[in-house]
Amino acid sequence: MLHNTAEVARLQPDYLGFIFYEKSPRYVSHSHIESLLPESNRIKTTKNVGVFVNASVNFIIKQCKAFNLNVIQLHGEESVAFINSLIAAIHSDHTLQPLKLWKVFSIKDHFNFDVLKDFEAYVDAFLFDTKGKDKGGNGYTFNWSVLKDYPSTTPIILSGGIGIEHIEELKALLKLKLPITAIDVNSKFEDKPGLKNIELLSRFKEQLKKEQLI
Repeated sequence: MLHNTAEVARLQPDYLGFIFYEKSPRYVSHSHIESLLPESNRIKTTKNVGVFVNASVNFIIKQCKAFNLNVIQLHGEESVAFINSLIAAIHSDHTLQPLKLWKVFSIKDHFNFDVLKDFEAYVDAFLFDTKGKDKGGNGYTFNWSVLKDYPSTTPIILSGGIGIEHIEELKALLKLKLPITAIDVNSKFEDKPGLKNIELLSRFKEQLKKEQLI
């Protein structure tokens, strides 16, 4: 896998994602640990996020330890019962550092927010991305106006095809006073899967600062 994680880490993002889903072109295996971790671990303000799709509890725990994860992002059809099992495993393993849980839901033009109720007591944030043929990385945004009906106080991570061209739309969305705590960017800032365009990321970060969005 091609990657320039060290260069991305030097931009000091709040979060740095590692995808543990074999069907993803950005899939990370244990053979990548040595090249991926040293730089990101030195940036203490950056948290490591592990992205999992219908993975087993044992697999998730193993990756949390190997990659020093701070956040578990569940991107599949994980149930509340599964999340309960995962939380129990985390609490029983005292070698793990504190972990946050994000649950992903995909949206296109509408969404039934009632499905979130059962998860609210167990997750730290909901990540909303674009519904498409792939688990992430579809390259286009969903209809953000759907979020006007968001009924919860649980923090939101906004994802799904966000690019530098969306600054004005982001400004308008953030005026709605939704509990958006992070913006997840990926495919629109890549030259190849896993290989980020550092110049474009830097410009995006500077524009967000200029508009006081971060």
